[in-house]
Amino acid sequence: MKPIIVIGDLNMDFVVQTPKLPVRGETIMGTNFRMVPGGKGANQAVAAGKLGKRVKMIGRVGKDIFGENLITGLSSVGVDTQLVLSTPEISTGIALILVEDGGQNQITVTPGANDALQPNDFKELFQEYQEGYLLTQLGLPLKTVEEAISLAKDTGMTTILDPAPASTLNPSLLNSVDILTPNESEALILLGQQSGEITLEQAASMSQDLLSLGPSCVILKMGRKGAWLTSQKECRHFPAHPVEAIDVTAAGDTFNGALAVGLSEKQTLEESILFANAAAAISVTSLGAQDSIPSRGEVNSFLNKVSHSINRFNK
Repeated sequence: MKPIIVIGDLNMDFVVQTPKLPVRGETIMGTNFRMVPGGKGANQAVAAGKLGKRVKMIGRVGKDIFGENLITGLSSVGVDTQLVLSTPEISTGIALILVEDGGQNQITVTPGANDALQPNDFKELFQEYQEGYLLTQLGLPLKTVEEAISLAKDTGMTTILDPAPASTLNPSLLNSVDILTPNESEALILLGQQSGEITLEQAASMSQDLLSLGPSCVILKMGRKGAWLTSQKECRHFPAHPVEAIDVTAAGDTFNGALAVGLSEKQTLEESILFANAAAAISVTSLGAQDSIPSRGEVNSFLNKVSHSINRFNK
């Protein structure tokens, strides 16, 4: 089994549930508050860990109670945290998350110790690997992300980049990415377009535009509209599973972690997307980031039910 390495951010999430998201200058009353472990990197590591894979997490936290809780949470699902480093002079990263009824959210992040992660913190690690999967995101200094992807490519690992928080990227970086996994807003930013919603009719052409930026493959994550796969070989839509969304926080991270798990088990890319779609669908049906990520048993049960329903419909 090929190893999975996650180099990414770790944050403590402060989550407020509201009837609706506020507009500029508006004060609204929340209905619920929770403090839960998060960060895109940590979420993706937890997703892979909960799905039964041995994962190595690389990142930085502050030497504080939040950092301790984040490391404990990762370890509890089997994630190797040896290279989650404590940084005494900087606090752990914080995310302020508003979640409206219906599941949509707004997120503001203060990176804290995440900004202190440097390539020297993990350079020697890649000497141990000749294959496997690197999951990374943009919640770290860009130089650190670029070096991580370069090192992974040099050792023969498959690189999976979640371009969030979104920004324009150097073509040399994208040329080293095997699988690029933006959501709709991130895709528009990468292409220099105004924010908005992408229709299924637009997804095919936009995915081709993203592919022309350099990655070997693009998986456009479209929430309730599913995922759109584009490579030199194919262009294909994968419908989402119809579920009642309560909180979409970490759905994309769950997708990426599950995708890496599927690929590490020698599933095809298409099979891995189907697996990731199911895991992400389950994650939106409950509150929180890491708390909402399903176990392997839950995903298998969900897929069995979906398969049974399809077979009954086709009879």
